[in-house]
Amino acid sequence: MAVERTNRDVRTLITQIAAGEIMLPEIQRGYVWKASQVARLIESLYRGYPAGSLLFWKTGQPAETRGAAIGAPQALPSVMPLYLLDGQQRLTSLFRVLTDHPEAQVVFNIETEVFQNQSAATRRNKKWIKVYDVAGPDGDVFAIHAELKGAGLDIPEAEIGPRLSALQKITQRDFHMEVLQEFEYEEVAQIFVRVNSGGRALKTTDLALATLSARVPGFLGQLEAESAHWAERGYGVLDVNFLIKALTLNISTSSKRIASVARLTAASAESVEAAWAKVRRGLSRVVPLLQEELLVATAALIPSLAALHPLVVYYGRQSDDAPIDSTVDNGLLYWFMAATARNRYGGSADSTLAQDIKALDSDDPVRDLISNLGIAEGGLSVGAQDLAGRSHQSPFLMFSFLAAAHAGATNWWDGEPVSRLVDGVGKPQYSLAHPALTLRGHHSKYTSAEINELANIVFVSQDTAKNVIGTRSPAAYAQAVSASDLTAHAIPNDPALLKADGYRDFLAARRQLLADRITAILDRFKPDFLSGGSEPPRAQEDRSLVLTAYAGAGRSVLVAEAEVKGRRWAGWICRAELEAALDAASAGLASDVPMGEESAPMRVDDEGSVTFAIGPLLVRGSLDQWRSVVKDAFDEVQSLDECPEPTDEQWTTDIEEFPLSSIGSRA
Repeated sequence: MAVERTNRDVRTLITQIAAGEIMLPEIQRGYVWKASQVARLIESLYRGYPAGSLLFWKTGQPAETRGAAIGAPQALPSVMPLYLLDGQQRLTSLFRVLTDHPEAQVVFNIETEVFQNQSAATRRNKKWIKVYDVAGPDGDVFAIHAELKGAGLDIPEAEIGPRLSALQKITQRDFHMEVLQEFEYEEVAQIFVRVNSGGRALKTTDLALATLSARVPGFLGQLEAESAHWAERGYGVLDVNFLIKALTLNISTSSKRIASVARLTAASAESVEAAWAKVRRGLSRVVPLLQEELLVATAALIPSLAALHPLVVYYGRQSDDAPIDSTVDNGLLYWFMAATARNRYGGSADSTLAQDIKALDSDDPVRDLISNLGIAEGGLSVGAQDLAGRSHQSPFLMFSFLAAAHAGATNWWDGEPVSRLVDGVGKPQYSLAHPALTLRGHHSKYTSAEINELANIVFVSQDTAKNVIGTRSPAAYAQAVSASDLTAHAIPNDPALLKADGYRDFLAARRQLLADRITAILDRFKPDFLSGGSEPPRAQEDRSLVLTAYAGAGRSVLVAEAEVKGRRWAGWICRAELEAALDAASAGLASDVPMGEESAPMRVDDEGSVTFAIGPLLVRGSLDQWRSVVKDAFDEVQSLDECPEPTDEQWTTDIEEFPLSSIGSRA
């Protein structure tokens, strides 16, 4: 076995990519870099900073490949290509910038030497130059230099030339290359996972995918095709990671145990094929059940996709022609709703999944699954108090959607049923019934938490939000909507509650209407063995977390205030550091976020959940949830002068898991 070491400049590497002489092996995942990361890479090359090395694999046998996200087809290579193992994000970004890709319009400020993505403001400002116009194949440095002389710059004219020259020379920067030769594909797959783990813990799903791709060429393509199939039906979040987990759960070591990912990597091609057939069969039954019976239009409504796995495993085990009693379908859908209301998969999912998958082996899986939830004989009910203080991050967002869909509610703009109201990226569309502009500054001093409460959310399109609701109270726009459809959306019919003065009473009335409807939906699917009085969902006990944004004097911070069993803790989190950590998390990378004089770990697990240790709590949520929580907080930013002091002492006792969906907010 040999490793060849050499160097090549950026221009040569870009030419080789276009010529198909550098290809992506199937084990590579998709392109994920944000525009800010691309701009930082170009800045590093401009300043002469190290940009890392590249790792390739050279083999005499053709390997399965995947298309690169370069915005153009690659030519058929005239020589055996090099397969890129480490450096995909960097080389793809450089190719896009230097070929004028519409999503890689990086610009350079000649005065400040700052790089960023193109915007409307930079287009109007002659001090900002597109990197492609200087470093691209048709770059005309002399013409740009002449234009800049008359742009009224605050730097000496003598500085313009050297800065443009340094920018142009980024294509001459060398990358160190290591080329693996005489390695088998399976070994290369494991090397790929290790070198790409970077600042994160090694993800076992990555190793499983790489190993399966090595053993079953084209398997990643099957996974991606399956994911794309469900994306067309509104379930785009059923991605490759979800499918790999489902595959793992369908490979059993015995009738009473579920397999680990390590077992998946050692499984025979035949057992993988059989498990994959179960996954596809399970999904082909589960998704129609959710969409047609429960009216869950999109998987984006589901707080934790882990709750789908027991359903996929159960239906995957049934033969294609096996009839399934409707009482079983209803019972499994009831369990799914109850598990969601109880936030069963809000924490670490593996041990919970093991318990629920084991329940499927029993003679009465529905009863045993519900028993795992600890639900008493009466079943589950939802009261108005369960919805109080909830936001769109709450698991009850899904139930509020179902309340409207099962009542036959329609979109007020075009009459489309709410059950099909999904935007272009597969997310449910909604707006505020009482617009924020009618409530902010009101003499009743409504807080941000009240304004954005779940009970103020109505499922309508953005066209409705713009053209029907606008900036008017319900009292003003309700006449444009039929009374029956207002009722279907659980809008109270008392005219006084439709005015800003009656907003708090509106919330109380609508919570009750929604709670009654949600309980009715639960009762519709409730198994016969659950009888008698029902119980409410369990609330998060003795734990709370509030995130509040403060800004001033050029500084923006997010203050976390936690309470566990009467003991309080407060910490300051720098907004820029937090957002940088979330950007890293989107690429699967771990970070340590400064919090006062300490630092707190942010990690991404195999399920794609982001965990962040905030004082006494290990807070878990999806990347979209985290971004939404941060945005919501800074939409209502307060003066830094009002910011509470952080807790001096470090939290020394055990930290407890806390779902991001249970987070509070403060105006």
